[in-house]
Amino acid sequence: MKPFFQWCGALLIMLGLSVASVAGEKQKVVYHLNGDDPKQQADSLRNIQNHINAVGKENLDLKIVVHGDGLSLLLTPEALAHTKMKAANADAEMQARIAGLKDQGVQIQVCANTLKGRSVDAKNDLYDVAEADIVPSGVAQLAVLQNQGYAYIKP
Repeated sequence: MKPFFQWCGALLIMLGLSVASVAGEKQKVVYHLNGDDPKQQADSLRNIQNHINAVGKENLDLKIVVHGDGLSLLLTPEALAHTKMKAANADAEMQARIAGLKDQGVQIQVCANTLKGRSVDAKNDLYDVAEADIVPSGVAQLAVLQNQGYAYIKP
């Protein structure tokens, strides 16, 4: 039964993509990451890459919002000791995945509340985060993006 539902889901996605393509509109999608399990994070990034592959980067406006434990996606291992984070998953392999997504237009938005609360210095502790990537509140940013028509995905 599970393959049937997967097939139905794929069919619905393709139907939605064809409607969006006909209308000439980009898909607007926000992925929500707030867990620190490196396997789950890697799986999420793989899902995002699959999304890009299915739709085409030119047909997609995709953002990732990280907050709480999800900040570990960008935290370099050498920075962990002086923060209040439990994990730092931005090793060389994860950095390569992140860079690949960013090269395709994916924007990662980082919660300022988490940075402050977890004693993380965005400039020195995180992989490839600019001042413009920081938003006041991760959860508030999710609501803002949904109000702007972004589809919400929590892998």
